[in-house]
Amino acid sequence: MENSNINNKGKVLVTGADGFIGSHLTDMLLERGYAVRALAQYNSFNNLGWLEGNHHEGLEVVCGDVRDQSFCREIARGCDTIFHLAALIAIPYSYVAPESYVDTNIKGTMNMCLAARDAGARRLVVTSTSEVYGTAITVPIPETHPRQPQSPYSATKIGADAIAKSFYNAFDLPVVIARPFNTYGPRQSARAIIPTIISQIAAGHRSIKVGDLSPTRDFNFVADTCRGFIALAEAPGIEGRDINIATGTEVSMQVTLETIARLMGADVEYVVDPQRLRPSKSEVFRLCGDNTLITSLTSWRPEVTLEEGLKRTIDWFTDPANLAKYKTDIYNI
Repeated sequence: MENSNINNKGKVLVTGADGFIGSHLTDMLLERGYAVRALAQYNSFNNLGWLEGNHHEGLEVVCGDVRDQSFCREIARGCDTIFHLAALIAIPYSYVAPESYVDTNIKGTMNMCLAARDAGARRLVVTSTSEVYGTAITVPIPETHPRQPQSPYSATKIGADAIAKSFYNAFDLPVVIARPFNTYGPRQSARAIIPTIISQIAAGHRSIKVGDLSPTRDFNFVADTCRGFIALAEAPGIEGRDINIATGTEVSMQVTLETIARLMGADVEYVVDPQRLRPSKSEVFRLCGDNTLITSLTSWRPEVTLEEGLKRTIDWFTDPANLAKYKTDIYNI
């Protein structure tokens, strides 16, 4: 475990704390004794996403939107460390609503950079994605790999990374760009490949709807990703860098799905659902990250094997109370 002293330096802000990775990061920070201001996206239902039911004494939940610059300045005030995870991330939805992605991912990141600068934050960790690399040209993929915008989503994340880097160069903003590869685990949206398969099998389906099974991915269990975020928040002298959080291994969708079926004891068949296929030039066929930089700069190492992570994820999804939160008959883009 990384030794951290965030709690000795001030309050931590997590944007996107109501989402999959953000909620796990919030939990981990609270477990380590940190005071957390958690941003959940405003909605008229007063729904706090995966923060619902979390009444930890160290948690302060605020609702709002990173697209509002004055709001961002307000929530950053008094925060020493900021983890910026708020984003639109669904690739299929970026095909139909690209402007929303520009507003949230690029403008939202700019707003948080301005807010962190004005608040005098010690460290701003901006969340990138392995999708900025596109299909691997060299493997494992180093941080110097060319950026390839193969979807509107990845294009806006490339733009967001550039905005963050520009604030480091222009204003000496102490920003670090965290680039996690394919995170999975409990609470993930069912549109992602691993929960899609698990939830369909858990719901009793024998014919499992999938997209292309040939691409490979570098899967990170969510706890490992969150430990990576904290390590990058604390490591000294790494401002202005973008750093992969990756296992350095890759596995095909086909093998992943066969592993899930084996672990669940399920005799199933896989059916390609055309609406789950990306346009041919937009599909990222190979992702395998080089983790040399993060392992040289911090004590972070991936701890959870894919098989163990899949077991934990299956255990969570097969809990009836959790499975009930998913609509397994609907493909949500």
